[in-house]
Amino acid sequence: MKGYKAAIIILSIILIDQATKIWVKSNMMLSQEYIITDWFRIHFTENPGMAFGMMLPGVWGKLFLSIFRLFAVVGGVWYLRKIIYEKAHWAFVTAASMVLAGAMGNMIDGTFYGVIFSESHHQVAQLFPAEGGYSGWMQGLVVDMLWFPLFHGFWPEWVPFVGGDYFEFFRFIFNIADAAITTGVIIILLFQGVFFKDNPEDVVAPNTAQ
Repeated sequence: MKGYKAAIIILSIILIDQATKIWVKSNMMLSQEYIITDWFRIHFTENPGMAFGMMLPGVWGKLFLSIFRLFAVVGGVWYLRKIIYEKAHWAFVTAASMVLAGAMGNMIDGTFYGVIFSESHHQVAQLFPAEGGYSGWMQGLVVDMLWFPLFHGFWPEWVPFVGGDYFEFFRFIFNIADAAITTGVIIILLFQGVFFKDNPEDVVAPNTAQ
């Protein structure tokens, strides 16, 4: 049953991730935003790189990250099958499925979006434009849109290095795939003592004989 549950988790995250990205790409121009509340905005941005807007510049940076994502997804599928076969803790399987789904979601952007979408600069992108996409295979930009500027202000003057500087939390703009990866990693880190504890059958009892 864990295999079916993992598949449902992965497919659900990918569908939600891609649905939100395609909607944003098809209805908003780059840098356009909708203010939902004071602390939540839909802000359309794109990046050629990693989670939360981090990036490696240039065509080679895009290609490297696309290839890296592909290998990461292949390795993730293999590892997920392995832990399911080994009957790992259900929460560990869930967290690993979330990480894998997030990697797949961003891989889809990097692999296909440059080919199937037109530019979003000063215009709403078209899906499958007659003149072709804005880039080539594996050179697409990852669509980000979730922005939670929970609070902002200025560092006190007495704080070393950043005193007086403006700050904003949370300044990163991300997507559903990024959120799935981060949540899965946090679950694994918080509960690693449960997920990776020794099997009692594998623990050799200490020799108490004198």
